[in-house]
Amino acid sequence: MAHKRLAGLTAGTVIVASALLPQLAHAGTDMDAVAGRATTSGRAHDGYRTVVIYRVPTRHSRTDAELLIDSGYDLLEKRQGNNLFVSGDTSTATGLRRLGFSPAVVTTLTEAILSSAAAPHAVGNTYDGGYHTVTAQYSHMDDTASQHPDLAKVVTYGQSWLKQQGQGGRDLKAICITKIQAGDCALSPNSTKPRFFLMSQIHARELTTGEMSWRWIDALTSGYGKDSAITRLMDTTEMWVVPDANPDGVDMVAAGGDNPVLQRKNADDAHGSQCGVSAYSQIGVDLNRNAGTHWDTSGTSDASCDQTYGGPSGDSEVENTALENLFRELFPAVRTGTGDTDPAPSTAKGMMITMHSDASMVLFPWEYDATVHTGNDTALRALAAHMASQTGYRYGQAGEILYNASGGTDDWTYDKLGLASFTIEIGDSDGVGCDGFTPPYSCQDSYFWPKIEPALLYAAQHAAAPYTSTSAAHR
Repeated sequence: MAHKRLAGLTAGTVIVASALLPQLAHAGTDMDAVAGRATTSGRAHDGYRTVVIYRVPTRHSRTDAELLIDSGYDLLEKRQGNNLFVSGDTSTATGLRRLGFSPAVVTTLTEAILSSAAAPHAVGNTYDGGYHTVTAQYSHMDDTASQHPDLAKVVTYGQSWLKQQGQGGRDLKAICITKIQAGDCALSPNSTKPRFFLMSQIHARELTTGEMSWRWIDALTSGYGKDSAITRLMDTTEMWVVPDANPDGVDMVAAGGDNPVLQRKNADDAHGSQCGVSAYSQIGVDLNRNAGTHWDTSGTSDASCDQTYGGPSGDSEVENTALENLFRELFPAVRTGTGDTDPAPSTAKGMMITMHSDASMVLFPWEYDATVHTGNDTALRALAAHMASQTGYRYGQAGEILYNASGGTDDWTYDKLGLASFTIEIGDSDGVGCDGFTPPYSCQDSYFWPKIEPALLYAAQHAAAPYTSTSAAHR
C-alpha cells in the first residue's frame, strides 16, 4: 500500500532526486517569487522537473544568510569564500534578485517525481550504492552486541513519531561500547567511566553521517585487543552511538532506493500535512531546530513546510525529548548557572558530537548567536581547532563561519548539562568529487573515514576532562 506520509505530498506522490543531486530544491507558490521566495510550482513535466543550484555572492555573510533563511530559501549548509549556495528552480533567480542578490547558476539537474509504491520498511539493507538503511543499522548494532557481549550493549530509549502514532515507525536505539565491567553501560549519570556520545542523521538526508557511525562502531569493537589506542580507550571510556537519530526520516530517504528521497525532517505532519508537490516543501519538523534552548531565535522558519521549520514549540518532537532524556540519564547536569556565559566546571566529564553534512566545519556552542561566547569557549575552541586540523575543516561558532542557528543538539547538551559539545559538518574540503548529501558510496571509505576516524578518536580520548586544559588541542 502506498505510504501517504512518505514525503508529505498530496496525491500519493514522492519526489525522488537524481542520484547525482546533492541538494534539495526550494518550494513555494508562484506568488512566492514576488515576495522573494523560490518556486517550483508548475515546473514538473512528464514525471521530472528541473533543479538549479545557485551560487549567491554575499555582501554581509551573516545577515545575508539570515535574510535567505527568513525568506524561506533552501540555504545549503555550505560556504565557499563569500559565496552561499541555494537550491531552487529556474524561477528562483528572480526572487533572489528581488532581494538584491546576484545569483549565478552552478549546475542544473533533473529530479524525478515517482509514485510511492511501498512503505519505507519495504526497502532492503542498502540503497544508492551501499548506504545502510535503518533496518541494517539496527541489525548491525544487535549483531555487534551479540558477537561482542563483553564490549557492547544495545539500549532502546524511545519511539519515533510514526511508531507513537501506530503508523509503522521505529524504536529509537543506541549502542554502548566499552570493555564492559560491573556497572558499565547503565542508564545513570553517575558512571565510573567518562562517556563519549556520537550521533548522526538527525537530518535524514545527510547520508555520510550514518556511515561514519557504522564505521566507528566497527573500529572500536574490531580494534579492541589489537590497536593499542583503541584498547586503552575501551578500557577507560564508554562510547555511546546513535546512528539514526531520525529513523522515520531515514526510512523516507531510503525508500527512494538508488534515487534517495532527500527528506531532512522527521515524519510529524500534525503541523502541516499539505506541503505540495515539491522537494523543498516537505512535512515534518527540523529536529536540529527543535531543541528547547534558545528555541526559534535564529536560523529557523515558522512555516511548517520549510526545511528549517522548528516546530510549534521547543522540544515538541518525540525524537528529541527521548534523546534528551537519554542525555540526562548518561550525563550529570553540571552547568548550574543559567546565564549564557556561566561555565561548566573544569572538572566536568563527557563529550558529545553530532555529525552533519556537508559544510566541512567543526562547530561548537553557542550556535544560536556568534556574538555570545560560552563560559568554556577557550577549551571548546581549542578542541575544535585540533579536530579541524585533523580533518582539514574550518572551525568556529556557527555564526562565525556559517550562519546562526538555534534549537540545535549541541547547544542543548551544553546549555542543560554543561557537556562539551560539537557539530562536525562532514564535507568534501579537497574537491575530490565527494560533495553533497549523497556522494558516491565509495567516498565513505576512500575519503571521509580516514578524515573522521582520527577526529573521533581524539575527541573520545578527551572525554575524561575536556575543560581542564586550554592547550587541549596539542595533547
